[in-house]
Amino acid sequence: MTRPILHHYDLSPFAEKVRLAFGSKQIAWDSVEVPIWPPRPDMVPLTGGYRRIPALQIGADVYCDTALILSELDRRYPNRALYPAGQVGAVTAFAAWADAAGFVPAATLTTSIIGDGVPAEFIADRIAFMKHDFSLAASRKAAPVNRQRVTALIGILADMLADGRPFLFGDTLSAADLAAYHPLWFARSNGGEEIAGLIPLNALAPWMDRIGAIGHGVRTPLTAADALAVARDASPDPTEGVVADDPGGLVVGEAVLVQADQANDPVRGILVSANSREIVVRHDSDVAGTVHVHLPRLGYAVVRDGDA
Repeated sequence: MTRPILHHYDLSPFAEKVRLAFGSKQIAWDSVEVPIWPPRPDMVPLTGGYRRIPALQIGADVYCDTALILSELDRRYPNRALYPAGQVGAVTAFAAWADAAGFVPAATLTTSIIGDGVPAEFIADRIAFMKHDFSLAASRKAAPVNRQRVTALIGILADMLADGRPFLFGDTLSAADLAAYHPLWFARSNGGEEIAGLIPLNALAPWMDRIGAIGHGVRTPLTAADALAVARDASPDPTEGVVADDPGGLVVGEAVLVQADQANDPVRGILVSANSREIVVRHDSDVAGTVHVHLPRLGYAVVRDGDA
């Protein structure tokens, strides 16, 4: 099996979800470290316009959005399933909620402590992309509200773990744990002693320590140039086209635009597949050849390019 390649940076909370998934499944993977803010010229040929981190490359197939990445890892490496049988819907829904409820409040609470060390370029980029200001002044102003939001999240997690279960949905790690953990990991790792005075992380310490101890699997550095060469020398996996009852009403071969509900990094390409799980578009470039860009169906919409 082709080794997975993760395009990421170490500080990324969402990338930490995938790194821990590698650790849980004991996967050997290649690491391409990318700049914390754009431009990321070596990623553009692989993602067709998707700019968020991380992206998972397997040969000439590139998976965007951590929800789809974790699902794909389960498909290819079914051991220690992150979406356990009988709990797929519940875990998916909880993980989506935890990502939305936890990331921005926890990250902004953290920058209310460390904001003077955040590069101005990063702050300007996130204002333009997310419409959110992570500067020290703005983060401190929002701290009382974000303290309430994160504390409420911690309360729900603590209640779920109160019966002594090791993980949120039972005896095994799931995508729900990773989604709830990563914003708190970011706060705990970067907020120092001050973060403990703002939110009751001690209530979740055993659970967080249990997840952190999983590790990241076997990580090997890889250059961006080598990752592009891997894509160029490979062929995308076969696809099954568009299902007959697809709600988008689109057909294979159409030029499409795939847009996340809450982001402004549309992916453009030629539609090659769509089903209830994912949308796949073809993207061609001189440096990476033909790649298939995979995006999740949940939280995204696909339209004919020009109709958006």
